[in-house]
Amino acid sequence: MFQKSKSYTLSEATKKLERYCAYQERCHKDVTTKLKEMRMIPEAIDQIVTHLIQGNYLNEERFAQSFARGKFNIKKWGRNRIVNELKQRHITSYNIKSALKEIDDNRYLETLDALAQKRLDSLKDTDIQKRRRKLADYLLYRGWESHLVYAKIQELIK
Repeated sequence: MFQKSKSYTLSEATKKLERYCAYQERCHKDVTTKLKEMRMIPEAIDQIVTHLIQGNYLNEERFAQSFARGKFNIKKWGRNRIVNELKQRHITSYNIKSALKEIDDNRYLETLDALAQKRLDSLKDTDIQKRRRKLADYLLYRGWESHLVYAKIQELIK
């Protein structure tokens, strides 16, 4: 019923977090959450985060750029969804702008076109309004800008 939680020394926690950050890009929020789960005191958390930043294990700009590239290339998210997810992770607006520069405008529009076409082909409704609404809801949920979505719908469904 009660689980005995392991307590970590400062050096053990630091080594564990170095491996955690080396495995995959992390943001400050992920690291502090992990340290809180390890039941570290606030002073130790500050000290470990400082060490990780100085050792270049932790870099918010690099995290934001990697996050934006990955979510766009793999999950086909639009800019709005990427920005919202980065804001939830307390990434600064400067780093968010830097991350969005990682997305090529031509590839962005090509991806929207391919995604919209694929979704439209999978819709079975015969009612044009239902098809438009379902396609719009799908693309907006994935974070694509509304002006691009509605322009694409006008182009695809006449």
